[in-house]
Amino acid sequence: MIHGFKGFDKDLKCRGFQFAPGGEYEEADAAACRRGFHFCENPLDVFNYYPPADSRYAKVVGDGKTDKDNDDSKVACSKLRVGVEIGLNGLISAGVKFVLDKVDWSSKKESNTGDQSAATNTGDQSAATNTGYQSAATNTGDQSAATNTGYQSAATNTGDQSAATVEGKESVAIAIGYESKARGALGCWIVLAEWEELKYEYHVKDVQSVKVDGEKIKADTFYRLVNGEFVEAD
Repeated sequence: MIHGFKGFDKDLKCRGFQFAPGGEYEEADAAACRRGFHFCENPLDVFNYYPPADSRYAKVVGDGKTDKDNDDSKVACSKLRVGVEIGLNGLISAGVKFVLDKVDWSSKKESNTGDQSAATNTGDQSAATNTGYQSAATNTGDQSAATNTGYQSAATNTGDQSAATVEGKESVAIAIGYESKARGALGCWIVLAEWEELKYEYHVKDVQSVKVDGEKIKADTFYRLVNGEFVEAD
């Protein structure tokens, strides 16, 4: 069995096939990108196939015949069990955990240039930088920066008053901490969270994503989420 994550359209369909939470499905064979049911082991890879704007996400378990793609963590399987929906916020959280679980903490690397690699920082006022393709730069400290310049990569920040930046094609910048901001190159996606204070505690009020189209959302410009709107930030 292989555990992973799957994206769907707004109707919980994938390439016209209807799925449902708790459903179990089976086909005769599996071949990556050709036959069987597909999902990703790396939650962040799901964005390559189902961008955040109008998609749904769930945990899945693949079994039976399996075949893996060489380009990313995509898996094809002949048997698939769909678990609960986790939403965009759940997929982002799973992506952060996936990256952190793969970090060699003894190396204390904060910068990485290799493909399919991870640069991670947990200290406040820190920087995590990655330049390799299909890589992840992650920061959990407050007032920190996560930057990625490789294609199909992710820059993630969960600390307060922090920044996430992506410059490579088809990449995702995620900043979900309080008063955080994100920016991306043309064609990339940015994901932001808005917080509100309730009884002296801060809680996530909203999470939204948007594509950097160069018109409504400018390239290489920081944005924050304010009252449900993407607002330019310094």
